[in-house]
Amino acid sequence: MFTGIVEALGVVKKLEKDRSNLHIFIESPISDQLKIDQSVSHNGICLTVVGVEGDVHQVTAIDETLQKTNLSGLKEGESVNLERCTPANGRFDGHIVQGHVDQTATCIEKTAQNGSWLFTFQYDPSTHNITVEKGSITVNGISLTVVNSQADRFSVAIIPYTIEHTNLQDVEVGSVVNLEFDIIGKYVARLLVQRN
Repeated sequence: MFTGIVEALGVVKKLEKDRSNLHIFIESPISDQLKIDQSVSHNGICLTVVGVEGDVHQVTAIDETLQKTNLSGLKEGESVNLERCTPANGRFDGHIVQGHVDQTATCIEKTAQNGSWLFTFQYDPSTHNITVEKGSITVNGISLTVVNSQADRFSVAIIPYTIEHTNLQDVEVGSVVNLEFDIIGKYVARLLVQRN
């Protein structure tokens, strides 16, 4: 389990295609502290560490993951948000994040607001995922608060610290991001669908 508080920014050093899988090699300040078999959130996707060499670690994304996330468009040199699992005795600073991406969204607006930024993301509502005003959403593994919740889009207000320490700094209009909707909201949405 994660909390959506990004620990470090990694940089994609190498990508290797292996049949339908993609091996991703990431350099980061926490890579040398990782262990094989450890679960780490990469842009909100829980992936297993399969190799560590110095300050570079390796994970593998299977076809299912590549089809449902933005990892299929990953390029060498790009930044990746990283978060290790929450320790049982640690602080719970964000919200409950499973590391299971529900779907992707596209940035349709990015507006500077005198020291902060407002991002608007649009997603396919046919999956019945929902946001609520002032509720939680995970964007590329970052725990954020929803503003302007609508049926197929929402906005998030971003402070300078978050821009500086996550890959939101690279997100522009047209960028595709990973979304994990709030787990409580997902259960409520499922119950409502079953009732209809």
